[in-house]
This record gives sequence, structure tokens and C-alpha cells, in this order.
Amino acid sequence: MHSSSLSNYRQSSPTELREVLETAASMLAAKYARHGSFTNPEVSKQYLQMKLAHYDKEVFGAMLLDNQNRLITFEVLFTGTIDAASIYPREVVKVALAANAAAVIFGHNHPSGVPEPSQSDRRITTRLSDALALIDIRVLDHIVVGESCVSFAERGWL
Repeated sequence: MHSSSLSNYRQSSPTELREVLETAASMLAAKYARHGSFTNPEVSKQYLQMKLAHYDKEVFGAMLLDNQNRLITFEVLFTGTIDAASIYPREVVKVALAANAAAVIFGHNHPSGVPEPSQSDRRITTRLSDALALIDIRVLDHIVVGESCVSFAERGWL
């Protein structure tokens, strides 16, 4: 084989992979916007894995849902470093109110690939739940994305 024939093979760039995952997440969101709601942790985990797994920094986002738990929009709220992101409840409340959300599902990635939630993850989820409860917005779940996903709701933490 000539080296020139090897150069005909194109390698996928991280940008192309991100675009493919974003397209898949958009298709999943469109399906559930028309035909159902995000009340099943498995569907939410699939969606958030496609949205967050490709980042090399910690990213915290929210699925903003209507009163039937259908997706209004997904927003990346905070971006951090390789192992942390600062989360501000005030900013989360502003975004949720602006979208007229009735419920939210939080998600963030662990770039290490290990999805086990930290004590810090649990504390901020409690703070966010308390802040949003004051304005009648329900927190349905918080999903940590790594090589697999961990759902706070499935663990009984919400």
C-alpha cells in the first residue's frame, strides 16, 4: 500500500464528532417534544450524554421543561475547568424564569469519564432545588455524564 492511499482516509475531527452528537441530541429532543415527555431517566440520560459527553471541560446545563415535561430548550449554563465548574443559583433561576420553565433536569459532565457524583455535586443540587422551589419550578433530576451516566432521581437523592 502506498502512503498516498492512506492519506485518502479522512479522520474525524472533534468538531465533526460534536456536530454528529448535537444532531443526534436534536433529533431525540424533537421526538420527545412532539411525542412525549422527559419523565424517564433513561431518555434524559441518553439526551444529556449526547449533549455533554464530548466536552473536555466540565460543563453544567439544564433541560428546561414545560408543565408536561416536554423540552422547551437545553441551555449550557456554566463552563469550568477539567474538574470543576462554578454554579450560581441566581443565574439558574433567571434562565428558568426567562424560558417559562415548569421543571428542569440538570446535567453536567465529568471529563475524567467517571460519573460518580461528588459531595459538591449533591450540595449544589440541593441549593438549586431549594432556590427553584421558591418559584414553583420542579427539579426532576440531575444527571452526571461520564462514560456512563448517574441519575440523582434513580438514586433517590431528589
